[in-house]
Amino acid sequence: MAPVIRPAINPVLSQVTARVTERSRASRTAYLQRTARAASELSLRPARTDLGCSNLAHAVAACGGSDRAVMSATTGVSLGVVTSYNDMLSAHAPFEHYPERIKQTARDLGAVARVAGGVPAMCDGITQGRAGMELSLFSRDVIAMSTAIALSHDVFDGVLLLGVCDKIVPGLVAGALAFGHLPMALVPAGPMASGRSNADKAETRRAFAAGDVGRDELLGSEVASYHSPGTCTFYGTANSNQLLMDVMGLHLPGAAFVHPDDPLRDALTTAATARVAEIAASDSPYGIGQVVSERSVLNGVVALLATGGSTNHTMHLISMAAAAGIDLTWDDFDELSAVVPSIARMYPNGTADVNHFHAAGGTAYTVATLLDAGLLHDDVLTLAGEGLRHYTQRPVLVDGRLEFVDVGPTSGDPTVLRGADDPFAVDGGLRVLRGSLGHAVIKVSAVADEHRVIEAPARVFTDQVGFLQAFSRRELDRDVVIVIREQGPSANGMPELHALTPSLGVLQKRGYAVALVTDGRMSGASGAIPAAIHVTPESVHAGPIAKVRDGDVIRLDSVTGRLDLLVDADELAARPSAPRVTRDEPGTGRELFAPLRAAVGRADEGAHVFGAMALVPDLEDLGGNADLTTSHTLTSEETR
Repeated sequence: MAPVIRPAINPVLSQVTARVTERSRASRTAYLQRTARAASELSLRPARTDLGCSNLAHAVAACGGSDRAVMSATTGVSLGVVTSYNDMLSAHAPFEHYPERIKQTARDLGAVARVAGGVPAMCDGITQGRAGMELSLFSRDVIAMSTAIALSHDVFDGVLLLGVCDKIVPGLVAGALAFGHLPMALVPAGPMASGRSNADKAETRRAFAAGDVGRDELLGSEVASYHSPGTCTFYGTANSNQLLMDVMGLHLPGAAFVHPDDPLRDALTTAATARVAEIAASDSPYGIGQVVSERSVLNGVVALLATGGSTNHTMHLISMAAAAGIDLTWDDFDELSAVVPSIARMYPNGTADVNHFHAAGGTAYTVATLLDAGLLHDDVLTLAGEGLRHYTQRPVLVDGRLEFVDVGPTSGDPTVLRGADDPFAVDGGLRVLRGSLGHAVIKVSAVADEHRVIEAPARVFTDQVGFLQAFSRRELDRDVVIVIREQGPSANGMPELHALTPSLGVLQKRGYAVALVTDGRMSGASGAIPAAIHVTPESVHAGPIAKVRDGDVIRLDSVTGRLDLLVDADELAARPSAPRVTRDEPGTGRELFAPLRAAVGRADEGAHVFGAMALVPDLEDLGGNADLTTSHTLTSEETR
């Protein structure tokens, strides 16, 4: 067989990969040792044969027909299904019928599949600006724990993970990685058909914020945009998840953006089930912990940057990586962003949606052009097998049979998707900001050049309501940097602040220089307003943002990567932090999450409650000399 010829890896990607690998050496080694121990226990038998007879009887009790015989036997693959199904939300409603298809596929293969458990799935679109949003980020950790509970019965040889949206996929992956010896596939549901254009929807929102249209017109616009089962069609966190699962090799190739009602969708679900069963029954099975490696994680970062994906993944990718013993940082994103070209234009970075992206070549073309440019690692293990080149193919049905065919050499629509040699921009549009206000990220792929540097007086708020009231009173009709603090993970769970976007857009359209600085989130819908988000340390940890006063001049420079409060250093040092205004109020379940707010880590370290523990090496493996320190304080280098 001829040797595989791979393009030379971009030197910056090579350097970042080497640094991540070295930084993660102890924690990744310990993680792989744990998964190897678990795998060795399954080398000669299915997992369930280790159960006592009474234990196994409980595992068999709910089975019927051939499933009962397979589960009672000492041969035959047992597959678990972890699902985020609910019929409250459009993205998850299609999962209702997936388990029956998966079960029947397993029976046809002489295997058995059963729903091991469900995980919660909430919608940030519904909870925007409401108390429930304060549970959103923490739902990722709850989902990870729920996944672990579902798989804790230790009767499965492989797993199908049904999930799509914002916190669901990162939570499923983090939980699954605790069972890294098991082969697993993420199984998506696909986006809804295109409705009202994103540009028209955004314009109606701005018009409503300005008072030019009423609620009935706004509601009509929103219902025409979000209109049927499937994910929302803009390129936010949910669809960023789906692209990442393709590029990281956790889907079957090209599975991300096939519609829920397309026959190809069912064929892909069937094929994913068969593939997991095949790996589990093979002489050389491999688990999700081997698929999620340093190289595959960095492939995810590159793809996110190249397509202008969600800023939430500056936390989610770090958290997923940590669950596999991999230490990823914002600096890694920043360095790669400087050399990864922007090759996609999807809302909010353009007018197209993910359906247009998929039709133009989608993930297959994205992978192909980035591989050819040396910007992705081909030498990775994936669900489809060795090598990321599998993912330059797209799925099609030929006479009802699933096949994978090579993507074309050119984009189907260069206004939406381009080659890496002819990009929309030469960089990835994500910046890490440092300065006297701390550490933050900014997404500039949709920010016009004239808005990339803003210097203006601050107006400080501690919630969205105060800002909106001031906006309605026309108090903000001037050059202004809006500071909204007490929105970090420890303060109130780090809710997304989408309610700000239309009003900030109105101020910008009125001709004012406007920017946002917050320790909260804006997520995948970060758009034309320069927004320094995830500011760390957060306000309630006495970060510098807690010392900002109305009228202080702030300079946000996304070109040089600076975020500075232009106040004399001695004066700033002498200032006390502002007293905390927000408090833990009961209601909408928030009181149940107080322990998570107390335990959560920093935004730049993944904002997870437990994920960082995966980076603590096993004391026994490393001779009892592991450093258990996980805290992080703002260094002089970060503020220079």
